[in-house]
Amino acid sequence: MSKISIIYILYCFILFSPSQGSAEDNPNSSEKWTLQRAVKFALENSPDSLIAKQRMEAARAVTQQAHSTWYPVIRVIAGYMQTDNPMYSFGNILNQGKFRRDLDFNNPGRTDALNIGVRVEYRLFNGGRDQAGIEAARAGEEVSGLELRAVHNQLAFQVVRAFCSIIQTRKMLQARKSAVRAVEESIKVARAKYRAGTFLETEVFNLEVQHSQALENLVKARHSYRLAQRVFLNILGLKAGEVQTELPDGNCGIEVPADLDYSNRPELLALEAAVRVAEAEYRQARGGYYPSVDAFAGYDYDRGFVTGGDGDSWIAGVKVNLDLFDGKRTSGKVAETMARLLEIRERKRKTALAINLEVEQARLALKDAIERLGVTQKMVEQAEKTAMLIRARFREGVLLSSELIDVENRLTDAKVRHAVAEAEHWVATANLRRSVGLTQFPEHPPDTTL
Repeated sequence: MSKISIIYILYCFILFSPSQGSAEDNPNSSEKWTLQRAVKFALENSPDSLIAKQRMEAARAVTQQAHSTWYPVIRVIAGYMQTDNPMYSFGNILNQGKFRRDLDFNNPGRTDALNIGVRVEYRLFNGGRDQAGIEAARAGEEVSGLELRAVHNQLAFQVVRAFCSIIQTRKMLQARKSAVRAVEESIKVARAKYRAGTFLETEVFNLEVQHSQALENLVKARHSYRLAQRVFLNILGLKAGEVQTELPDGNCGIEVPADLDYSNRPELLALEAAVRVAEAEYRQARGGYYPSVDAFAGYDYDRGFVTGGDGDSWIAGVKVNLDLFDGKRTSGKVAETMARLLEIRERKRKTALAINLEVEQARLALKDAIERLGVTQKMVEQAEKTAMLIRARFREGVLLSSELIDVENRLTDAKVRHAVAEAEHWVATANLRRSVGLTQFPEHPPDTTL
């Protein structure tokens, strides 16, 4: 069996066999995906988005823990014990109000004690470490929220790019199908003229070879289309499903930003918050040079079943702790936090430079995409007009098959180039919005809450 026959059989199988979930073959199998719906769905359901939300929730919990230093610590304690240790037994007898003058201090006997107590502790001062810890936690929570915004911006852009890839590959598939149909019509004309004796057999063979190449390109285009659908579902966080996409009025609906100010880019704002975290951690480390002052109070009730007595007592006071020497642990911590602060400041400066370059590259890419879109549109119009004239002349027997093949190839190439240019124009617009820190659609503001 010849290569031409094998490819033709494969083409027929693709055209007439049941589709494996292709939106093209089952247009009514599921609801269509619009670009806005896809972006909204991804922001709510994508694993990347959910992971970032959980990180932000963890940062909120850290802030809650840091705020606990503002409140006193209250403990309730309870215990029961028996002993014949002279010191402990004598203490139990005193606490339970059962002291006797004839008591033998060296051998007071066996005693027991049921103790119930309440303890209250409150830190009055610790060199500003607690306040610095709270400020660091708040700034860390802000960092997490901004990282979530950055994830959403990047995720929305990936959705746009995957969505446009589906549109692009679908148009390329349509162009390849049109090419196959055009060659098939030309083959019919050539065979009729060959039977009439006005055409050479080699002209028919040339068109059949071209038909085989067109079928091969069609197979590749169909594979690219289905692969683009799978990539789209993966970004949405779906394992499988029907993919039908639509663009209302043939426009993606993403507007070119009027202002290219990137000062609100979440990655840059996150680093500014990270600088505040590092500054607070530096102040927290320096707090180790200062003493800590704690107030404390307690109440105890003791009951003895052996002595039959009971009693209560209280205690209150203030204590001061100051490390005179800690093996240079505090100075090492101060040096570490200062180095981290300087590192983050430089990272912020580097990121600002990188974003500035990224915005300029995105602007130039959009300008290039707009120019290419206009050129390819004219290319398609010219190629279609030329193809109509050449096909008519071929039917009249004026032209050879090689000239028709060249024209059909140029038409298909023009359609493919225009599909690519159109998709790249949409992607470039989305990328420019992402580079300046804007959402793809105004109705989808960045979500920083769970």
